[in-house]
Amino acid sequence: MSQSIALILAPDGQPLPETVRQWLDERHLPTRSVGSGDDVMSAALRARPRLVICDARQHPIAALKTCRRLKADSFTGIVPVVMATRPDDAAFAAAFDAGADEVLREGLGGHEVLLRLDALLRRSDRDTYVHPSTRLPGTIEIETEIMRRIEGKLRFAVCYADLDHFKEFNDRYSYYDGDRVIRILSKILHDVVKGTCGEDGFVGHIGGDDFIFVIPVEQVQETCAEIVTVFDTLVPYQYSEQDRRAGYYFGKDRRGQLHKVPLMTVSIGVVTNERRQFTHAGQVSELATEMKSYAKTLYGSVFSVDRRGDGPAGANPVTPVSTQRAREER
Repeated sequence: MSQSIALILAPDGQPLPETVRQWLDERHLPTRSVGSGDDVMSAALRARPRLVICDARQHPIAALKTCRRLKADSFTGIVPVVMATRPDDAAFAAAFDAGADEVLREGLGGHEVLLRLDALLRRSDRDTYVHPSTRLPGTIEIETEIMRRIEGKLRFAVCYADLDHFKEFNDRYSYYDGDRVIRILSKILHDVVKGTCGEDGFVGHIGGDDFIFVIPVEQVQETCAEIVTVFDTLVPYQYSEQDRRAGYYFGKDRRGQLHKVPLMTVSIGVVTNERRQFTHAGQVSELATEMKSYAKTLYGSVFSVDRRGDGPAGANPVTPVSTQRAREER
């Protein structure tokens, strides 16, 4: 069973309301009907369905219990649940209390049913494709945005931002403090990108301390320089006063050896289509990862722009831009 299937709980085999069946057919969503809550959980845990429809008109207790079970599990909890109920207010309220994402009462107009179900899937996609901590779009939306610009023949830059010495920070302080730093970085990226590029800027969160932002080529210098400057201004205040004043602290490496750990910095690898022709997001992702890795070999907070073209390797070397240089050129 693929993720595009609609799973239907119908204990007595009763057919779905005609408007719901029509909507499923028009959206080309294949269905699978099961007769018990155990069957729903088993199927949903094996492969997350597109949505679950519980028919609570004849057997409301079984439907409500199944909905609660789905929503209580972290894997199946994000699956949207639609509850078909009797028209009375008590059944309507009970369905929402059980965690249903949408409730369709008998007698609801056909056009409204279609609109409600379409809106449900849009909300589900939005919630699924964003990172739960930062609420930024995830990898699926990042790839979609890159492909949109490739297919639209726009001049763009993909910038891969990553923190340096973040693991050591987590080890010295706590995962709670580390999560706060990630939220701070996400806020910096969002505010700077939107402030310099407006609606032409996109910010996504791959996971952990890895972020992607996509901007017009012309905005690379201004945007990346501002991100580096703001980050270097704010990050020292995430440390204790003692560590902040020293500019480092002692931490252990994987072999248990003590060494000086500097304060966190941010490294940004930048890839543009000024000198390259891209056909899919995977090409961009590979180069952005390469540039990010190169930036991390440099000292301090930096952004490094790939100036190479599609010609012979080495004809146009990468161009590192340090924090200091970025400030001078602003």
